[in-house]
Amino acid sequence: MNAKTAGPAVGMTAVSMVLTLAVVVMWLGTAMPWPVALVVGLGIDGGWLAVLAYERRLAAQGDHSVPVTVVGWFFGLVATGVLIAHALGEPSPAAWLAVAWLPLAAKGLWLVHAMWERTALTPRALDTIRGIQQDARDDAAMARARLRADASTEETRLTAVTAAGARVAHVQAKTAVTLSKAWTSLETARQGEGTSKALTCVTRSVTPDVTPGVAPSWSLPVWGPSDPLPALEPSNAGTVAVLTDDALDVLVDAIRHSETPALSYREMSARFRAAGHSVAEVRLRAAWKRVAA
Repeated sequence: MNAKTAGPAVGMTAVSMVLTLAVVVMWLGTAMPWPVALVVGLGIDGGWLAVLAYERRLAAQGDHSVPVTVVGWFFGLVATGVLIAHALGEPSPAAWLAVAWLPLAAKGLWLVHAMWERTALTPRALDTIRGIQQDARDDAAMARARLRADASTEETRLTAVTAAGARVAHVQAKTAVTLSKAWTSLETARQGEGTSKALTCVTRSVTPDVTPGVAPSWSLPVWGPSDPLPALEPSNAGTVAVLTDDALDVLVDAIRHSETPALSYREMSARFRAAGHSVAEVRLRAAWKRVAA
């Protein structure tokens, strides 16, 4: 693997050295004997190669030297400068300038290779990383499947609850309509003229003398909320005196006008019960009607 990653840098270095040597021999061969020009080219390439070997040795030891790196870049710049100077002296410099960057490119590839070596991992570490990544993908897949299953279950539950709620609401609506009609009929009968007299006439024959001295009075119940009545103490349950209609009227009127403005029937009834008085709700309501009228 190390040879494969270093291959591009080695190949470009070799091409740059051959190109530099050829250019030096071609360029200086006209001004001096070609063996001397060959020695000059080999000197440039040899110095570059030596510095590269030093850098590779330091990198293998996990070390780094700034002076060695500076010298290596210097030789690369010299080789690039030679190629550029030769290209500028040619009638068609474009072709030579196109390859003048190869020494610097080779130096950059060695820099990239060194960075790769500093961050390279062993096969065991790579296998461990792949296993961790696979476990993470498995966990993510299972979590997604679990979320989809939970969402499907919740959707089914909400659908069932909504359907059941709709059925209950439908039944309640029908029941409310039925009760409304019943209470409307009851209210119509209660507000009708002579309803109380008719009920009193009917009940007088079946409940004669229920309360001595008190004329029976009956009325239909009223639709609305009700308040709980306070319970009487056991010791007083059997000693409560029966109020006549006149006494009841006086008591109701006194409680009703105990505050300004006058109390409503509900407030009066609560205070009446809280005071310990005991009377049938029908008689209390009849007394309220008589007093309020």
